[in-house]
Amino acid sequence: MFTIDRSQASWKYPFALIWIGQAFSLFGSGLAGFAIVWWLTATTGSATVLATATLATLLPGILIGPLAGALIDRWDRRAVIMVADLTGALGAAALAVLFWIDALAIWHVYLIMALRSLAGAFHWPAMQASISLMAPERHLARIGGLSQMLQGATNIAAPPLGALLIAIWPLHGLMLIDVVTALIAVAGVGLVRFPRPPRTAPAVADAPATGVVAEMRAGLRYISRWPGLMMVMGMAALINLLLTPAFSLLPILVTRHFHGEALHLAWMNAAEGAGIVLGGLIIGVWGGFRRRMNTVVFGLIGLGISILAIGAAPATAFLPALAAVAVVGAMSPVVNAPMMAIVQSVVAPEMQGRVFTALGSVSMAMTPLGLVIAGPVADAFGVQVWYLLGGCACLLMTLLVLGIPAVRDLEDRPRDSGRSAVVRSENVPS
Repeated sequence: MFTIDRSQASWKYPFALIWIGQAFSLFGSGLAGFAIVWWLTATTGSATVLATATLATLLPGILIGPLAGALIDRWDRRAVIMVADLTGALGAAALAVLFWIDALAIWHVYLIMALRSLAGAFHWPAMQASISLMAPERHLARIGGLSQMLQGATNIAAPPLGALLIAIWPLHGLMLIDVVTALIAVAGVGLVRFPRPPRTAPAVADAPATGVVAEMRAGLRYISRWPGLMMVMGMAALINLLLTPAFSLLPILVTRHFHGEALHLAWMNAAEGAGIVLGGLIIGVWGGFRRRMNTVVFGLIGLGISILAIGAAPATAFLPALAAVAVVGAMSPVVNAPMMAIVQSVVAPEMQGRVFTALGSVSMAMTPLGLVIAGPVADAFGVQVWYLLGGCACLLMTLLVLGIPAVRDLEDRPRDSGRSAVVRSENVPS
């Protein structure tokens, strides 16, 4: 078994083993996800159905997030990641069987997507909290960029291949690919010994079950003492309120507005992926400006302009819209990677599971409202309105980041002690 020592170059080899396994899993999930979304679009043609499916993937993470974070900080993070990957494989296997016997119903898709989302609510924060212990701090932004690049590469390859396989292969075959790739990811994680964060209190792992609630509250209070983090969560919630519905309805934009087919949707997803690869590669090599928040602002400006361009594109302008989608992809890692690096560098390692899940839950908390509204509105008035509102929101965020010192100077805050944070938090009246 490989042991990670981030003080030496040897950390790169076990980390690469994990990264490669996750790359396989991400690609398999991309194929399966494209097949499911196109099946829903072709079967129903309803924006409301797509919005509901997206809601099913988001609600478990929003609802369980803070509790999941407290559990992640208690449990073996490697085991959490492995169980989450296995749960995703189980869901894909269930879809494969239902496709095979021709018994799949829309509610099956909702249920299984919710199950996979629940697994993801544990997987993502456990992985992010582990990365800050695996790699030296100076490489965190680059690793974030490379991870975004991996997402982009999946978006390039998976949709066109998925569109091809849909035409020549049964859908249960695509689901089985997801099962196999998830098992590869489990094997990669299983071969590496993860570093453990320091404990913030004696016998945390052996504390009674009621301590989980106290730790969850401590994590929320830890964040609440940082006005900058609170404001970042609020900004992210506003952007997600508008952008998540917009891009969950991309199949409707392609079929209704641009009068496209599965291949056109695949090109849209591939263009976004190509942009993410380019943006992730740039951040992975360059690392961004010396001040990471300046990189975030630059990315938000590009994101806002390109999203506005998608919303304003007429029905005959598929290629310009395709280019704008590519720019959206390129700007995503420019925003996300440095912001993630800021949080990883200033939050105590033993608090990061709670912090990441709380950030994810709160920032996505407004998304269900957007999805509930988006489906009927898009069915009645067109999906473009969500792109126009989302682009304006991104540009507004740049003004807020530059104008509010607590956000602009967030990266200047020294890393806090998780132990002292918990102690102070527990002394704050409820």
